Order: sequence, then structure tokens, then C-alpha cells
Amino acid sequence: MTGYTIFRLVCLTALWLILCYLMIAGRGFTAWTLFIIVVSGGVVFIPLYKKYINDGNGKRKK
Repeated sequence: MTGYTIFRLVCLTALWLILCYLMIAGRGFTAWTLFIIVVSGGVVFIPLYKKYINDGNGKRKK
């Protein structure tokens, strides 16, 4: 991964964490908000993991 890719991933992670904080601060921490946070994390980070870390065959990219 290049430095630019790492920077983009860090920015996306920071934005996701800020949005999670705002959701918890606004609605409170319940099982439903926990479910929404877990699902949104999966939607955001699983495709990025498959694109940048894993090559689709179970092998790590170099």
C-alpha cells in the first residue's frame, strides 16, 4: 500500500469514528445502535479489506 492509500484509510476511519460518536451521543447506547455501528463498520471496511489487504484467494497482497 502506498502512503496515499494509508492516508485515505485513516481519514475514512476517523470519519466513521466521529459519526459513530455522534450517533451514540444523540441516541444513547442501546443494542440497536450497537447493531447499526457493527453493520456500518462491515459495510465500510470489509470491501476495503478485500481490495487493499486480501487478494480474494485468501492470500495477502504484498
